Amino acid sequence: MSVFDTTLRDGEQTPGVSLTLDEKIAIARQLDKLGINIIEAGFPVSSRGEFESVKSIANAGLGCKVCGLSRIITKDIDACLDAGVDIVHVFVSTSDIQIAHTIKKSKEEIIAAAVDSIQYVKDHGATCLFSAMDATRTNPEFLTKIFRAAEDAGSDIINIPDTVGVMAPSAFYQLVKEVTDATNITVDVHCHNDFGLAVANTLAAVEAGAREVQVTINGLGERAGNANLAETVMSLHSIYGARTSIKTEYLVETAKLVERLTDVKIPITAPIVGDNAFSHESGIHSHGVLERSDTFEPGIMTPEMVGHRRRIVLGKHTGRHAVRQFLEEGGYRPNEEQLQDILTRIKELGDKGKQITDADLQTIADVVLGEVDRGKQAVVLKEVSVMTGNIITPTATVRAVVRGQERVLANTGVGPVDAAVKAVRLLLGDEAMLRVRDFRIEAITGGSDALAEVVIGVENASGRRVAARSAREDIVMASVEALVSAINRLMLLEERKDG
Repeated sequence: MSVFDTTLRDGEQTPGVSLTLDEKIAIARQLDKLGINIIEAGFPVSSRGEFESVKSIANAGLGCKVCGLSRIITKDIDACLDAGVDIVHVFVSTSDIQIAHTIKKSKEEIIAAAVDSIQYVKDHGATCLFSAMDATRTNPEFLTKIFRAAEDAGSDIINIPDTVGVMAPSAFYQLVKEVTDATNITVDVHCHNDFGLAVANTLAAVEAGAREVQVTINGLGERAGNANLAETVMSLHSIYGARTSIKTEYLVETAKLVERLTDVKIPITAPIVGDNAFSHESGIHSHGVLERSDTFEPGIMTPEMVGHRRRIVLGKHTGRHAVRQFLEEGGYRPNEEQLQDILTRIKELGDKGKQITDADLQTIADVVLGEVDRGKQAVVLKEVSVMTGNIITPTATVRAVVRGQERVLANTGVGPVDAAVKAVRLLLGDEAMLRVRDFRIEAITGGSDALAEVVIGVENASGRRVAARSAREDIVMASVEALVSAINRLMLLEERKDG
């Protein structure tokens, strides 16, 4: 099964998405690493910049083939050939509505022009892919006729696009089956997601005999987008038992790169690559997954297969089994009564809409088990002051007691929060190698006295991570308190582990 990726062509037509040359090359290299067979790099004739980007990708030394898009016009084909692509993708509208309102030619003229274009591509030594645009709204007899003409003219592949995403999977199966039965050539499909059926239609086409699928990373594309690569490929591998050249362990990595460069966010519930794709909160689900992962996961697809990880999330739906495992991993050994008390408190927080962090769980456990008092805190914050202004470099001074010894340290930063966070980290000196892995403002209330809730995650040299939060009207103070809380939790965990 061949995988044809059109992220750099149809994907870039996503409203609001515009990629630079360097970004396109970065994505192309990642697609090559992923194992894509064909990359559609763009529409070379559309602009000088587009030509240069397609040419750069074609000359980037990739292992995959590079394709350029072209109308059935000689200058379009020449632009593709001049860019050095391996495959020229020629297309023409074939539905009555598009013929009447766009190209305004007779059907005989369209077939003749398509044949001339295909022969021109072949005469110049390139592979040719021919698309009948809006195929799913095209008269079936005319569609078969033009595809047969394309095959006779020497086209290597024919493409059936569901250009406006109107087909049901059963109907698309039938259409693709009719085309595959009527021709002796590789059939490719390109499905749009207007009704959320792009992946389903693509899979139905494979069942009907299609042997190449056009997809995009994260389902990018015109309007509601195209068939999602990760969903299509993992369905083919795990459900259909089909094989592609895709190295699935890079799916999440690739999705995150495209998300960052396009600024089109991946929903947390997105299949395969979303943050919650392998996350569990429900007590029944998390208990089952902890015992055996395929109780509440597909089993035929694991997080490791796609470069993801499994997460058990604490909240109001969490069960005893998950809480006990979290606690034991942190070195806590509660009895049954203490465990029930901890679980009750977690659910009370969840009922209030609060997201439960590792630090929240540790704090609750410390209180219930009676292990935390002020003397056990490695760092006790005493005072924070900041100076900033138009002509003053933001400077923060922090006074704290670190393991019983009072220390005062000042530092500068790009802003008052950065300065304060740096000062706290330096207070620890050589005692701990810590770095901030996460910093975000989780929520801000309205009004001039807005309450900022800050979440900070820290990691030590051994890779152990914790997160903590604080809420204050003063965002600097909230940031420092959250950082100090995280440091204390991390040091406590390390002490407990070593003990």
